[in-house]
Amino acid sequence: MALIDFFTRKYAAPAPPAEAPEPEAWPEIGETWKPEGLPVAERYYNQAHAVVLVARTDQDPYGTVHYLIACLGCHFLSTRTKHHGSYIRYALGRAAEAANAHAGTCRALPRELPPRPDEDTARKLLRSWVTDMARRILLHPDIDLDLDLAEFDSGRLELQRTNEWIQTELEALAAERSDLLVVRRDERTGTVRFRALPLPR
Repeated sequence: MALIDFFTRKYAAPAPPAEAPEPEAWPEIGETWKPEGLPVAERYYNQAHAVVLVARTDQDPYGTVHYLIACLGCHFLSTRTKHHGSYIRYALGRAAEAANAHAGTCRALPRELPPRPDEDTARKLLRSWVTDMARRILLHPDIDLDLDLAEFDSGRLELQRTNEWIQTELEALAAERSDLLVVRRDERTGTVRFRALPLPR
């Protein structure tokens, strides 16, 4: 080795650049979330960027489409609006106005999306609602409680099932518990309706 080699500065080979860590994905709070049985028609952001959904629930035999409003920040949920002293289900225009009004005043932070329950849990949930309705009749025997799918609108976000699933499960419950629920078909419209019966004392 020559003497000059002792005085020659040797540079180490540059280390390969470290790979940048993958950015953590933020939860998509409602932006692309499409709960089963609730086609999302419109979305609004509240003041803290939580999403307020306007989602379709069903269409009646006369062609009117109905909607609900659900805030994914606070737990605001609305299925009906006051109209001339009575409460009617939302059409899209009124639902959009109500959702926008709520979004303009709500300051709740985005919360986690409601999980979709499995089949057994969803079935038990639906049956518990029908049982609660039957208890209500027992307390108020003068009430004649005819049910259609609209009666379950307030639980749609929790249930996350289609109208067809709800109707099939209600028909199965009526076959199994004829003391609790009766199926009947509206002769004018052909719509399947249900009647909750009071629970036996």
